[in-house]
Amino acid sequence: MEGGEEREVEKRSQLPAAMDGGCGAMTATVSAMDVEKTAGGDEEEVSPIEQVRLTVPTTDNPTLPVWTFRMWFIGILSCSLMSFLNQFFSYRTEPLIITQISIQVASLPVGHFLARVLPAAKFRLPGFGDRQFSLNPGPFNMKEHVLISIFANAGYAFGNGPAYGVGIVNIIRAFYKRTISFTAGWILIITTQVLGYGWAGLMRKYVVEPAHMWWPTTLVQVSLFRALHEKEDRRMTRAKFFVIALACSFAWYAVPGYLFSTVTSMSWVCWVFSKSVTAQQLGSGMHGLGLGAFTLDWTVVSSFLFSPLVCPFFAIANVFIGYAFTVYIITPVAYWGLNLYNAQTFPIFSSNLFTSTGQPYDITSIVNDKFEIDMEAYEKHGRINLSVFFAVTYGLGFATIASTITHVALFYGREIYDRFRASYNGKPDIHTKLMRKYEDIPGWWFHLLLVLTIVVSLILCTVLKDEIQLPWWGLLFACGMAFFFTLPISIISATTNQTPGLNIITEYVIGLILPGKPIANVCFKVYGYMSMSQAVSFLADFKLGHYMKIPPRSMFLVQVHSSNSLRSRPSLLYFAIAAISKTFHIHPTNSSLNSLLELS
Repeated sequence: MEGGEEREVEKRSQLPAAMDGGCGAMTATVSAMDVEKTAGGDEEEVSPIEQVRLTVPTTDNPTLPVWTFRMWFIGILSCSLMSFLNQFFSYRTEPLIITQISIQVASLPVGHFLARVLPAAKFRLPGFGDRQFSLNPGPFNMKEHVLISIFANAGYAFGNGPAYGVGIVNIIRAFYKRTISFTAGWILIITTQVLGYGWAGLMRKYVVEPAHMWWPTTLVQVSLFRALHEKEDRRMTRAKFFVIALACSFAWYAVPGYLFSTVTSMSWVCWVFSKSVTAQQLGSGMHGLGLGAFTLDWTVVSSFLFSPLVCPFFAIANVFIGYAFTVYIITPVAYWGLNLYNAQTFPIFSSNLFTSTGQPYDITSIVNDKFEIDMEAYEKHGRINLSVFFAVTYGLGFATIASTITHVALFYGREIYDRFRASYNGKPDIHTKLMRKYEDIPGWWFHLLLVLTIVVSLILCTVLKDEIQLPWWGLLFACGMAFFFTLPISIISATTNQTPGLNIITEYVIGLILPGKPIANVCFKVYGYMSMSQAVSFLADFKLGHYMKIPPRSMFLVQVHSSNSLRSRPSLLYFAIAAISKTFHIHPTNSSLNSLLELS
């Protein structure tokens, strides 16, 4: 880019950041030559990642309005709708998670419709001086669309479907048949959703700005936005391909969803050897190892590990090798070869808990009125036993956390150290250079939000300690674990699209420190694990905004407001449990809710 052009773009980029308002966007007259400037051309500036070079545009139009009435209206509506639907469908055996892509597609015609019908008249608001606002500042643009998807991602619980903190209320009310006040449940859910902002703010410069932190899943969003907004001269444009794929996907889902649900999980091993117990253990997808089983339902393929299409090949190969090693070698040897801990007394695959005779373990019978373990009842019922496959996966979960630390230290330790010392000599790519035209987020915004959230959480742990059992020092310990693991796990997610969890290690650690307190265990888990997970999701959204050239401050405020929009979730939860418990079994066999409750 020539020096004169760069100064011109910089002057224009300062304009909209200062002129955008809260409920509308300042309209500005822009000449045709100002619409887009190609920012690249220098080979040293292009991204070192091929997928990024082929997907992300190196252009920016800083005059596009972003804080428009359309964005706020569609964004808040989509966030509330997805929050309701994802929470409602989370109780299925195979959770139906409605992702932000659904909102991205649905919001496009709504945005264009509002651009046609809303009045374009300009007006002034008290307190904003001579700034002019409009409900309709122009055509519905890509940056508005991106911010709407950020709203939707909050309703999607930032990639996790339902809010994880809701599981604690489920455990207390649905499983143990006890009570937790609405205030305690509300504070618990909201604080666990917001706490991750602080960690994300501390890690942004390490996992958002560097070009090698490319976040594969965000490229899907970038490609979709370009397909929906950009015009192409090719015969098969991105938009046409997307519409064809969408129509085919919609038509096919009628087969596994309504007409022939058997294709959801098919095991030829079980069909051929229908009377063999061993064959059922090997081939069953629900109660066995699933060897030879396959599915023609995409929702099953992507229900837990999400879409494999956005993962790098080496990450998929790594997952498959680990799966094959666990299912084909470790589990069969432990179950049939060695019969470890009387493994053959229990199912080979199950998330339930069992007595020494293989019968289901009644957890509620060993918990007293104070929500603590009753040792006399425990000694009467005997030890708790796990299935061999579940025990193996838990053991490997500890190895995953350890390998995350060593992998990041060996492969990215030097880069982290250099950036920490502010002596990083690598040249920023073109996307980072373009984003520097916008006003950055002050660090104290993140720090203030982090401190406020921790203070409110400490009040919860102090004033309502009898309801959640977690002491104040337990909360601080959980925050310390989340802070320690956020950076290495973010780097793994940014480079492989795989996100190791802290759910196992947090359960184990607090179980050693506070044994016999199930609610304290899950509260520690949700503060330690989910604040880290939310931080990773926030960072992914920041990278999406980085690629799409969204002003960072707009990203931050939309994210915070979208999290605040989830306040209705506790109300929905209390209503759902009260209504469903009168009609259905609250935790049916093999449901995802039942698994969560048993493991608590």
